[in-house]
Amino acid sequence: MGSKGAKESVVSWSFKEGVIFSFLIIAAGFAIEAALGAQGVPLPSWPKNGIVLSLFAVYIVVVAVVLKESSFVKWLGGIPLGLCLIIAIAILSLFGGVLPQEAGAGPLWVRTLRLNNVFSSWPFALTVFFFLFNLGLSLVWKTVPFKSANLQFVLFHAGFWIALACGLLGSADLQRVIITLEEGKWSDRAYNSSSKTMITLPFSLYLNDFEMQEYEPRLAVYDLQKERFEVDKSGKSNKVAEGMEVSLQGFAVKVEKFLPLAAIDDGTGMPTPTDAGRGVPFAFLSGEYDGKHFSGWVSTGSPFEKQVFVEVGNRLLVMIPGTPKKFRSEVTIRSGEEGEDRNAALEVNKPVTVNGWKLYQASYDEQAGKWSELSYVEGVRDPWLPVVYLGFFMILAGNTLFFWKGIRKQ
Repeated sequence: MGSKGAKESVVSWSFKEGVIFSFLIIAAGFAIEAALGAQGVPLPSWPKNGIVLSLFAVYIVVVAVVLKESSFVKWLGGIPLGLCLIIAIAILSLFGGVLPQEAGAGPLWVRTLRLNNVFSSWPFALTVFFFLFNLGLSLVWKTVPFKSANLQFVLFHAGFWIALACGLLGSADLQRVIITLEEGKWSDRAYNSSSKTMITLPFSLYLNDFEMQEYEPRLAVYDLQKERFEVDKSGKSNKVAEGMEVSLQGFAVKVEKFLPLAAIDDGTGMPTPTDAGRGVPFAFLSGEYDGKHFSGWVSTGSPFEKQVFVEVGNRLLVMIPGTPKKFRSEVTIRSGEEGEDRNAALEVNKPVTVNGWKLYQASYDEQAGKWSELSYVEGVRDPWLPVVYLGFFMILAGNTLFFWKGIRKQ
């Protein structure tokens, strides 16, 4: 009689017990963080994470098949607990979205509970673990024995399980590095900011050239007494173009002549058109300021050309370079045992794939600008990404089948 009553009480467990269970595992996670000094969850890398994930999946299948009549196991794989765990994950993720997620950030209580690194914390790991267990049990029960009517459920939930489990466990194998390239030199070394170590890449890069396109230069006023640029609040465009007239901080300015690429001629001392390798923008300005007429050349300057400006009283009328429009690195990639070479252009949002690495243009020597002889390339390697994508495609297939069934019924 007593055992039957206990069995029925377990069967009757629902949202109330799910809320309590979710609260307890989160509290246990915070307790672990406080006890261990907020060290987080040490995730294993390949092949250990693959073994752990495989054993976990097998364990779920065994429990679901062997103990499927257990009332407690039925509750563990039930909808009430699943929804409570989803809400718990959402709350923890909210902390991750609101609080700065970096080491040392936030007040003491945030750092003690590791809320500044929520997604690698024990509360998040334990909640996701039980959610995957809950999702896995319901998935096995819908799969064994298999019925075609359950295909949509199986595709969606299996895809969700694969994407979430592989995305989290596989994060230990994610590598982000910065490769510093010097023009005319090979490099196979990269800096890993996570481990703060230099690593050797399975390929080498040779920087042939760094290229940059800029927007039009702009006119600005520099105050010599305050030693700063004056802010133009008019909202007007000060981009330089031949024939333009503009009122700028009390200056009435007209651009009489504009040379997009020019250099000072050693013989005449005047700017003359030249190629992009050395040329900088020059403009001849005329106008009035405080009742006085002025005229003269201005230029942006470069490592090869001294900046030219017009001085009027205690103010300078200057031309500043336009912001970068597009920049890229022309590189040669050497990979493979035979040292095969191929040329490629690395750009910001157009990755090039080499030996499982995706290479992006990251930055350059900003002081040198378009004449930079340094290029910073970001390398990303995520071997679990194809498996995560497989999970997403399974979710998409499940949703497609769901809508198709709905259309057929209509």
